Amino acid sequence: MDKLEAYTLFSGSSGNCTYIRSADAELLIDAGVSARAVEKALREIGSSLERITAIFVTHEHADHTRGLEIISKKHHIPTHMTEPSARALITDVHASLLGDLYLHPLCFSVRLGDTTVRSFAVPHDSAAAVGYTVEYSDGESAEKLGVATDMGHIDDHVLSSLIGSEAVIIEANHDIDMLLSGPYPYRLKRRILSDTGHLSNDMSGELARRLAEHGTRNFLLAHLSKENNYPPTAEAAVRSALSSFDGITLAVAGRDVPTKLG
Repeated sequence: MDKLEAYTLFSGSSGNCTYIRSADAELLIDAGVSARAVEKALREIGSSLERITAIFVTHEHADHTRGLEIISKKHHIPTHMTEPSARALITDVHASLLGDLYLHPLCFSVRLGDTTVRSFAVPHDSAAAVGYTVEYSDGESAEKLGVATDMGHIDDHVLSSLIGSEAVIIEANHDIDMLLSGPYPYRLKRRILSDTGHLSNDMSGELARRLAEHGTRNFLLAHLSKENNYPPTAEAAVRSALSSFDGITLAVAGRDVPTKLG
């Protein structure tokens, strides 16, 4: 991709943060680690929190929001979030984040110069959860990428929102056999396997295959479980699903190492 560049800075149940850069905007999707960790990762790829145009939040769970309050206190970056997620997250009426917050319905769009960010609902057990597409169009050509993690199944809305993306970051949370035989309590296993839990490697492969049928060629697998998955296992499952397509790039996001999409 020429006009959009994306990295996962952190990925997994211990914290999630994605960086996206266009010609006229530098964005974060989520900030689920400390402000210090986000700044360090951004500097590794040639950016910093001082350069971030806006933050977009997928949902209120701590592994996606942990760093937001301190980032707000220090940098006052416009932060976009659905109203249900914000109400579930912010309980302190004196929170600094309230001064930088833009509240939205579940599906919304924000234009930043020639860059447009659009949300779409994803099925997850939170007050509200969304994925995002980012599109850059300068009037002559356009590029689109998508980010969709933390969802229990693939529905038509998710698929239609992501179609047309040249590149995507999608969840490959767990290997089903590892999860079922692993140490998690039964209740947690049921939650992860539910329709509002997380995508398995096989479901991630199915999503990738359906997107590849519509032209997506660059895939980055994210939000892998430390206990219930291995990067080679996730990559092998999705690569098998994509075996009939040419020109595919596929990688697995590092847990705490910046990983480039495409």
